[in-house]
Order: sequence, then C-alpha cells, then structure tokens
Amino acid sequence: MEPQSDNSSEQQKVQTQQQRRPRGFAARAAAEATAIEMESTSPNDSGGGGGGKGKKEREREKERTKLRERHRRAITSRMLAGLRQYGNFTLPARADMNDVLAALARQAGWSVDPDGTTYRSSPAPPPPLHILPSPMIPYPVRSIESPVSITALKNCSTKAPLDCQTPVRRIEGNLSPAVSLDSGVVAERGPKNRVNPSQCLEADQLMRDVGPQEHVGDYTGTPYVPVYVMLPTGVINNFCQLVDPEGVRQELTQLKSLHVDGVVVHCWWGIIEGWNPQKYTWDGYRDLFDIIRQFTMKIQVVMAFHESEVNESGDIPVSLPKWVLDLGRDNQDIFFTDREGRRNTECLSWGIDKERALKGRTGIEVYFDFIRSFRTEFDDLFVEGLISAVEIGLGASGELKYPAFPEKMGWTYHGIGEFQCYDKYLQQSLRKAAKVRGHLFWARGPDNAGQYNSRPHETGFFCDRGDYDNYYGRFFLQWYAQTLVDHADNVLSLASLAFEGTELIVKIPSVYWWYKTSSHAAELAAGFYNPTNHDGYSPLFNVLKKHSVTMKYVFPRLLYSGEGNDEAFADPDGLSWQVLNSAWDSGLPIAGQNTLASYDREGYLKILETAKPRNDPDSHHLSFFVYQQPSPSLQREFGFSELESFIKCMHGNNFNPA
Repeated sequence: MEPQSDNSSEQQKVQTQQQRRPRGFAARAAAEATAIEMESTSPNDSGGGGGGKGKKEREREKERTKLRERHRRAITSRMLAGLRQYGNFTLPARADMNDVLAALARQAGWSVDPDGTTYRSSPAPPPPLHILPSPMIPYPVRSIESPVSITALKNCSTKAPLDCQTPVRRIEGNLSPAVSLDSGVVAERGPKNRVNPSQCLEADQLMRDVGPQEHVGDYTGTPYVPVYVMLPTGVINNFCQLVDPEGVRQELTQLKSLHVDGVVVHCWWGIIEGWNPQKYTWDGYRDLFDIIRQFTMKIQVVMAFHESEVNESGDIPVSLPKWVLDLGRDNQDIFFTDREGRRNTECLSWGIDKERALKGRTGIEVYFDFIRSFRTEFDDLFVEGLISAVEIGLGASGELKYPAFPEKMGWTYHGIGEFQCYDKYLQQSLRKAAKVRGHLFWARGPDNAGQYNSRPHETGFFCDRGDYDNYYGRFFLQWYAQTLVDHADNVLSLASLAFEGTELIVKIPSVYWWYKTSSHAAELAAGFYNPTNHDGYSPLFNVLKKHSVTMKYVFPRLLYSGEGNDEAFADPDGLSWQVLNSAWDSGLPIAGQNTLASYDREGYLKILETAKPRNDPDSHHLSFFVYQQPSPSLQREFGFSELESFIKCMHGNNFNPA
C-alpha cells in the first residue's frame, strides 16, 4: 500500500506546480532555467564532451544576463538624463532610484528628510501678497540664538487650532534645526504643535528683522589651506634669461604682504631644451629661484611639456623646442592629428611614448631626461625644502587631456571637439587593440562624430542612443581613454623615481559642457570615458593614487554663472561634485586652481564653498589652492582687496570684504 500513497503524493505535487505556473517574464526565465538544467543533466553530458556543452551554455547565460543588466542600466541613465534636461530635477551625477523618488515626492508637495522620512506638509491657502515677496528667494534665517527669534517663539502658544494659523510659504534655506517657519513647529514637527499667530510676530515683521545671515563668509577656525600664486610666463624669456629682476622683487613684495604661502613657476621645455636635444639651459630659473629664496616663499614647479599661447593674463607665447618642430616637418605623426589630418603642435602625441621617433629617444625618455636634469640642477633647493611640490604636465595646457578643443583649429565654446587619434602611431595602437579583441574592422575612428563645433544631437555617434553606446563605440572609447591613463602611468612611474620624497601634482581639466546629455560628448573627446552609464574618473584616479599624486582640479569657468549653460546643457557644479567626490573616494589629496574668468567676491565665495565644504561629514578640504592672476587691466580694476580677503578665508580667518 505504501507505493500507492507515494504515487498519490507525487501527483498532488505535480498538480500544485501546474497551478502555480509562472507567467510573463517569470515564465520565460523559468523556461530558460529548465532548458539549461535539462541540457546539463542530459545523457549526453555523461559522455566525453557533454559536460563542456553544459558549461558553455551556462557561460552564454551569464553573458545574456550581463547584456540584460547593461541594457537596464542604459535605460535608467536615459531616464535620469531626461529628468534632468526636461523636468528640471536636480539629481546627483550618480543618482539612484531613492534620489528619483525623493525628487518626485518633493515636486508633488511632500517633504522628504535626509533620513528618508516622508510626510505631506499641512495644506494651507496661498499667502497674501503683503506677507512674502514673489517669486520666493531663499532667505538666510537668523540663528536660533538670535534674541528676536527666541523671544518671538517663547511667547507662542502651541495649542491654537489649525484654522487660526497665518499661512506662511515654505522657505528653502539654512533653517535652524529646532525651528521650521513653514509649519510653525518648535523643536519637532507635528500637527499638534501649532503656533498661535495672535501671540507671535507677524510673518512680514519676522522676515524683515531676520535680514542677511549673520555668519555669511565667516571662515574663522576652518582648516588652513595654503595659497600659491602663479607667476606669469614672461618673467623668463625664450633665451632662458630673467627679464626684470626688480619687477619680480616688487611683485613678490606685494604677494608677501598678502600672506601668500608661495609661488608657482613654469619650467618650459621649449625654453630650457629649446635649441638642441639634451642641451639644457637653467640660468634664468636659477636667478629667479635665488630671488624667491630671499622672500622665504615656497616654490611649486611645473614641468611644462606643452606650448603656451598669449592669453588673458598676458603670458608670452612659448612653443615646443625648435628641434622637435624641425623633426615634425619630416614626421608630422609625432603630433596629435584629427580626422581631417590637421596636426596639433600643442604637445607630442602619446603614440610615441614608446616609439624612438625623437632622434633615437622615445617620448617617455625625453620627458625623463628633462626631469632628471632639473632634479640634478636644483638639488640644493630640494634639500632646503624650498621646492615644495612638482607638477607634471601630461597634455595640452599642462592638463591630462587630449587637445580636443584647439581654438587655432576653429573650435569655440561649446563645440563637442574632435577625437585626436589619427597619427600613424595611435592608429597602430588601435589596430593592435582591435586585433586582440578579435574584430580587426574596428581598427578605425568613428566616422559620424561630427566636427569641432558640432552639437551631440547633430551626430550619429554622440546623440541619444548613438553609436557611443554600441559594441564598437564602447570598444573605441575604452581604448581612447585607456591610452590617456597609460600615458599618465608611464610618465609618473619615472617622475616618482626622480622626485622621490617630493609631492607630485597632476592637473585635471573641467570639461563641463554637454554634461547633462547622456553621452557627455565633450568629455569623451577629451579622453574621459564618462557617459551617464559609466564612471570615467575612478580608473584614472586609481593610477594617480598608485603614484601618491595630488590631483589639482581646475574649477570650471562658468562655475560662477549660469550664462550659456542652458544652451550647452552644461553642469559645472555637477561635474565638480562627481570629480571631487570620486577623487576623495580614491583617497587622493585634492588641490584647486581658478580659471581666468571671475575675480569678484561672488566668485571667491564659490571657490571657498568648494574648497572647504561646511556640511561634509568627512571634513574634506583642499590641500592647497593655486591662484592664477588676471591680466594687468583686471588687476587695476579689482585691486587686491578681494584677493586679500580670499586668502584670509583660505587661511581660516574671517572674510571681511572691503
């Protein structure tokens, strides 16, 4: 009888499974799982190659799972990009669904606390026009210790009925943690703790009395951030001579009175090794450093392997060494090249880093010989500690980037730029990478990436759902970005040997235009593989961390103003947030440098907020700041009063604007 009972129980199990048959996507997943299981347990698996067949199928399923996950992430990134562009949602650069839900709840009129507590604010009729101005502007609110606010709130009754309240519009700002003006709550939120308007200050009287925040700009007691001032290029001429020693002394005297910690000096490759290979001239720099030593100021030195053009600060033009330009006439492929074959002489192509194209030397060897000559020549300054840090120039403008935005080629802000990978050496590298990948036909640059001044939506490569995110696009961009990372790794490996024990610095640009689009086209052209569904900075920062490098971030030109940002879908603050947090997460020290854009009080305050974020739970702050001087005309217009106050704030003193 027992076998019959067993059979009946088995039949019941089968019936139960049939009743619970999954549907929709679950049915498809169950069918695929069943098919895989049947193949892995089929009689063929017991034979010679059956086990391999089941293993291959499992590997295929893993790949399909990866593709489905990648597709899901791409959809999510496009949704987030659409919410930012067309819904005016202020979502973080790496937003998750919690951020989206919080933004939707706030737009619907709910309140969302930082810990996730969500509740509906009490409904109230629109406030009379005489109570608060419209449109509403964020008002700074007096501290809870303010006598006016304390007296007013102590005289308030907490038992008034709901319909007796004077309606007050919600105020977004730095509210005291114990007081909320939007709901009239003291110490905690809740419908029972209501303020009696008959026994309180009138709302308009309270708003008039509050005025500006008492502690705006107060940086007393904040961390000490050293400030270095960049000396202009013109102090040393093209024959490596100090042009105006007395003028240098006067400028250093002025900087010393402002309590500047030190100066930044560019050592130009085109001047020092300008005429013949491995013939280095340091005379002018020796004279300059001796004068700086008299003022007991620190020196940061820039190994400048790029050219300099006349800019807003009045710097003189400096080209690459003459002997390099002569080589370039016979072999133009030593320079970066765009798709049209135009050569860019701002710096050497990274394709010759390991190619003996420079009179028997590779690019890396040329950089190292220059660095080693400097270290030997000024050994006494390193021993004294006068030279506090050395910045290694790694690309155009001394920044780690491809020269994708050359103004001499016709580029203007806010064009997407062009890929610079068409010299024969980088093309050989691309061909080798495609062959290793098994797709030799991928050994080409994209033919639909537009021109220097194109917009992303005008191209087939950078537009939404464009080729940048297909198999070929991901391969090409990964190779393009990895070439940048490898260049940094190769140069820093030797620089860290030459400058052992000295702080090394690498300058990272801020390519913030088109940041609100899904492709981040300008960043891709500059060599940062950072679309919305890929983190392009962490791999680079891991290499900088390996060599104990300080990352110097150039604050965006439009960080201070929204002018032109909407048309370019730019997000300077969003990019700065991503780069700085990614670097801090990687354990990198971070320094800052301004651009030649804004020298008013608002610009200085914006830099201070980024240099010393007040609400950072980890107390992050910049390790130092480099101040790039404006042109002489701007110096006369703004003077030194704002700069003096800015330096005091960086040093942890009070900000007292003139």
